[in-house]
Amino acid sequence: MEIKNIQVMRGPNYWSNYRQKLIVMKLDLGKYEELPTDKIPNFYERIMRALPSLYEHRCSEGKEGGLCERMQEGTWLGHVIEHVALELQVLAGMDCGYGRTRSTGEYGVYKVVFSYLSEEAGLHAGKAAVEFVEAIAEKKPYDIKSVIETLKEIWADEMPGPSTQTILDEAIRRNIPVTRLDDDSLYMLGYGKNQQLFRATVMGTTNNLAVESVACKWFTKNMLHKAGVSVPKGVTVRNKTELEEAMEEIPFPWVIKPIDGNHGRGITANIRNREAVLKAANQAWKVSDKIIVEEYVEGSDYRFLVINYKLIAVAKRTPACVTGNGKLTIRELIAKENENPKRGSGHEKVLTKIKIDYDTKGLLKEAGLTLDDVLPLGKELQLKKTANLSTGGTSTDVTDNVHPYNVFLAERIARLFQLDVCGIDIMAKDVAYPVQRGNGAIIEVNAGPGFRMHTHPSNGTARDVAKPVIDMLFPNGSNGRIPIVAVTGTNGKTTTTRLIAHIAQKSGKNVGYTTTEGIYINGHTILEGDCSGPQSARTILADPIVDYAVLECARGGILRSGLAFNECDISIVTNVTEDHLGLGDIHTLEDLAQVKEVVPRSTSDDGYAILNADDDLVYGMRKAVSSHVILFSMDSANERVENHCNNGGMAVFVQDGFFVVKNGETVIRILAVNRVPITYGGKAEFMIANVLPAIAAGIVSGFTIEDIRTGLASFIPSPEMTPGRMNLFEFAHCQLMLDYAHNASGFDGIQKYMENVDASSKICIIGATGDRRDMDIRNLGKYAASIFDEIIIRHDKDNRGRPNEEMTQLIMEGIHSTNKNPRVEVISDEAAAIEFAVRHAPQEAFIFVCADHVKHSIELVRKLQDKLLYSMSKVS
Repeated sequence: MEIKNIQVMRGPNYWSNYRQKLIVMKLDLGKYEELPTDKIPNFYERIMRALPSLYEHRCSEGKEGGLCERMQEGTWLGHVIEHVALELQVLAGMDCGYGRTRSTGEYGVYKVVFSYLSEEAGLHAGKAAVEFVEAIAEKKPYDIKSVIETLKEIWADEMPGPSTQTILDEAIRRNIPVTRLDDDSLYMLGYGKNQQLFRATVMGTTNNLAVESVACKWFTKNMLHKAGVSVPKGVTVRNKTELEEAMEEIPFPWVIKPIDGNHGRGITANIRNREAVLKAANQAWKVSDKIIVEEYVEGSDYRFLVINYKLIAVAKRTPACVTGNGKLTIRELIAKENENPKRGSGHEKVLTKIKIDYDTKGLLKEAGLTLDDVLPLGKELQLKKTANLSTGGTSTDVTDNVHPYNVFLAERIARLFQLDVCGIDIMAKDVAYPVQRGNGAIIEVNAGPGFRMHTHPSNGTARDVAKPVIDMLFPNGSNGRIPIVAVTGTNGKTTTTRLIAHIAQKSGKNVGYTTTEGIYINGHTILEGDCSGPQSARTILADPIVDYAVLECARGGILRSGLAFNECDISIVTNVTEDHLGLGDIHTLEDLAQVKEVVPRSTSDDGYAILNADDDLVYGMRKAVSSHVILFSMDSANERVENHCNNGGMAVFVQDGFFVVKNGETVIRILAVNRVPITYGGKAEFMIANVLPAIAAGIVSGFTIEDIRTGLASFIPSPEMTPGRMNLFEFAHCQLMLDYAHNASGFDGIQKYMENVDASSKICIIGATGDRRDMDIRNLGKYAASIFDEIIIRHDKDNRGRPNEEMTQLIMEGIHSTNKNPRVEVISDEAAAIEFAVRHAPQEAFIFVCADHVKHSIELVRKLQDKLLYSMSKVS
């Protein structure tokens, strides 16, 4: 078996709009295409012995057609691999349940599709599943346990911590977009100008100076003391000499801690003699060069959580401990407690496993015990000197028992440091009474407090602490989104995208848009190249300037990794015609329509899918959407449009030479077609078709009719505004139009336009893309021959695997298939072809250039203009 390629879906995709995280493996079964599972001796028995959990999770016990039944009856190995890839992830702690296996139409080749939580883990599971199933079929050994352990390690590195996860869950519940920005814990919530960043529990809104300030425990203590807040008496210590001086100044018991530590690292509490001082100081000095020695405050350890300057939750924290049963040793009791399914490594689960470390051994020594001693029945033994959950501690919610003064105190402290999210550590005998000298003190203020002690307390009420965080970041129920217009189709995508962006700018929006030419923000070029894929869209959605996004969504990007957004406000499908067929296992127009349909299916329920009523496949997409539908048509008498409007729907069409919007019975004339420059006086039908959905998008975006009219009238076809889309250049004796026409639909539009062009001779410079089907390349020659008097064949710089001679031959075959007899030249270099055409063109000729690389082609024409103008000036 061979994995021919693997794709990772990260958004709505060809397979599912709802399940956005999918691995798609193209798998060649090789000889196993002839060997389903029932034809491989003892395959079922061997795989169930090697991976018995398949029976529990994948065999649909009690249901007909479960995996086990199908393996015994006979199914293809691709189907088994799909289930194994899912099962491996589940066994590693990742709940992945969706999978599909489909034939590609190529003998023995299948698409194996399965969900993932971690991209790296999903890819690893897919490859391992192929190796494992092949090993089972070949009766070879395979270390499946090692694979599962590797997957666990990958997931442990990638999974969000519990505090982060609570925020993500609340954001998702509120339909706020979530984007992970790095391999650590930096996330973006929302899009564009409405985005908010956070890492763990530090928000992008959090005062950076405050974060730095509370990181210094000594600064925090002094600031609180000056504000009249009860804090323990203490000093800073750099060396042993200062440590000795501290012993003369501060009575025991003590707490020693690093001046800038976290998660309880290097902290030793309740130090009661000189012998323990140096050991504790050395532990603290491992974390920081400067340490704090302070008086130990008797009482329990409490964490006050303040969000947006309001007290949200209070937890009483208890250090890690075990209780004896008179049978097990202390070591065994710790091991038994660590078997608690709620305990995991680090922040993996709601509780952390208890490690036997320096603190544990020190406490045992103080108590005159060893790890191998049996703890008496009912005897409780404290294992850590601090109550941090990160060292195995537990928590009890006491929010409802807090004295009003302590609520005021916590909220005041948050404001003193200007921390909108903070955790305040308080040692107190009882927080039901005011925390003042004699009943406690403030120990620390934390800028990145953990949430799990509040969301999953060991005892008491769980508190929803993520909601106030999201309410702070996104007040009044907002969801952080910006308007997204997603444009797809075979032809017209780029022009429609640019026109909508232009109208939006005229309406005062800060517009970001992507096309096959580049990424743009407010008309400024951010990046050049084909930027019609999801990565370019993410660049726009992550930019804090942008408040309106228009995104061209091409076939390739959708197939490669899906859409960059989970939903859009407006979707547009211009048309579905023959192009790129035979690539990416898309063989028919119906297949291509399914790819394009991903975009309208992603439209939000209260959004608008704008569909071409003149295209049967596009019109059919209305049945697949849950949003409102707007139709557009070149024909005002289109029956589909009439029925749609009669049922209260909206449509945009051309009537009596005007662009018209009809919403139910209401009719609005927008502008005369011949007053919109991009229509070339109404001669370019395909440009008229591009204007229709742009008008619809402007209407439902809430732009005024006047702004829409202004945008249409000021959108001038030119190399700057519409590069590669009917760009007209004037020469002394002829005209030259440069366009990106490269398929049947494009040439159909050019033919209609050329019928209205009065010229002494119509000349075409044509090239084709090498990865198209032979018939597609021939058709370009056929179309060109039916339109032009003279044809010059040029070649792309990259023929994508085909030699120039083959490209020429296919185009010539297309030309000769007609009863036309145009003059044909072959000039491989585009610059030479353009110069030859211009220099040899008769007076009043019209030259049409099918561009290879739009920007480069425009530069060639402009250089030729300058060159000829210079020659003329020298002659004169």
